[in-house]
Amino acid sequence: MARKDALLRLTARLIARRDALRKALNGDLDTFRNFSELNPVGDNVDAAVDCANDEICSQLVEIESRELGQIEHALQRIAGGVYGRCEYCEGKIAEPRLNALPYTNSCIECQRENERAGQSRGLEPESKRWAKVYEKTAEEGESEKINLSDFEMDFSETGR
Repeated sequence: MARKDALLRLTARLIARRDALRKALNGDLDTFRNFSELNPVGDNVDAAVDCANDEICSQLVEIESRELGQIEHALQRIAGGVYGRCEYCEGKIAEPRLNALPYTNSCIECQRENERAGQSRGLEPESKRWAKVYEKTAEEGESEKINLSDFEMDFSETGR
């Protein structure tokens, strides 16, 4: 009975955080759109500051979106009856870890290994992603060297 109560409290906590993130993301995106429409760019410095602010805002939205996805995944795991088990080794996730990070899907050992390998949930390591690019071979008759003079470049103000 204690486990069921703990899962119910945890579910309520995750749902509250999910709803707060959805509201924040909706507000962030609306504010971002309205600000861009209402504030025309002045000089180059203003444009640079606006660009930096836009980048920071987009990074925050990305982080919040990722957390929202992890919360949704945790809620699915609770519904499926597999919450608290590591998705990689099937071992039990320590309770202190679940209390600190309730939407985690891996035990601390697997998380450390994933970080060493450069992985995130469900993603292949960066080295493997880049290997696909490097493994691509040139078609018959094509040169593997790229000559930059073959490309036309426009450095004028209108060519941006």
